[in-house]
Amino acid sequence: MSKKTHIWGIVFLVVLADQLLKYYVKTGFLLGDHISVFGDWFQLYFVENPGMAYGWKFGGNWGKVVLTVFRLCAVVFGVFYLNKIINKPEKYHKGFVLCAAFIFAGALGNLIDSCFYGLLFDKGMVYNPSYNEYLGYEGLATINGKGYASFLHGNVVDMLYFPVLRGSFPDWVPGWGGQEFEFFRPVFNIADAAISLGVITLVLFQRKFFPESNQDESTSEEKTVDLQ
Repeated sequence: MSKKTHIWGIVFLVVLADQLLKYYVKTGFLLGDHISVFGDWFQLYFVENPGMAYGWKFGGNWGKVVLTVFRLCAVVFGVFYLNKIINKPEKYHKGFVLCAAFIFAGALGNLIDSCFYGLLFDKGMVYNPSYNEYLGYEGLATINGKGYASFLHGNVVDMLYFPVLRGSFPDWVPGWGGQEFEFFRPVFNIADAAISLGVITLVLFQRKFFPESNQDESTSEEKTVDLQ
């Protein structure tokens, strides 16, 4: 199996796993439903996210369109960039290529939701300008040709929830004293996890992935010392 086939195979498997789990949750859970997978610390908790990863959102309806268009541009760019670095194995570290593949797969997974879920499913959260908020819905969603929103206006399906630690801040903590806290609060999906994995790995192993850049920095520092 060629390296190109291997990398694109990883992208396909990440997107497939992401979409299968989203479909299972979207059609099998009521909005807000949750079930325990391993005790209370790992749950499938169905929420819809009109914004960015981990529930961040901005700008209402227009913000949603801008975000989806940005995702679309990023994915189109990612296709060409991923092909470029795969075709130059002597120039790019395989770890860097793998991280890029995970980031691309995650972006593609969430883009599918944003572009097409509003057209495919009959139920979903819809923006209400009167409340300046996305409103929930009742019942199970189905695919029956009656979409809940137009192209680019679909919501991302999130479900992975890890409330590992719960408690309250001590009364003496300024600003938060007595308030409850929870770690990890955000609900996310496989696509978000793939993006996070790629980015965090790049940060942690950047010296290994880009040894030439580190060499250039060292050489530049040595020249500066010599000049002094």
